[in-house]
Amino acid sequence: MIEFDANAVVHINENLSAEEIHNIEKELSGVRGVVSACAHVKTPHLMVVDYDPQSIHSCDLLFYIERNGVHASLVGGI
Repeated sequence: MIEFDANAVVHINENLSAEEIHNIEKELSGVRGVVSACAHVKTPHLMVVDYDPQSIHSCDLLFYIERNGVHASLVGGI
């Protein structure tokens, strides 16, 4: 089976602390099908999530972010 990785950019509406962003990155990284999640310190509103689209859909990524009490929208992904 050939694995195909994709990425999505998620825009987080709130101003989050570095710790809050780190907690979301950590939680997402533990989700089945997510390879990594990170936001750069200079662009904390944008989180790049690498994932396996055969295991999880890009829209489902929002669920894991929004259950932390933040509002987010998908900027790109497949």
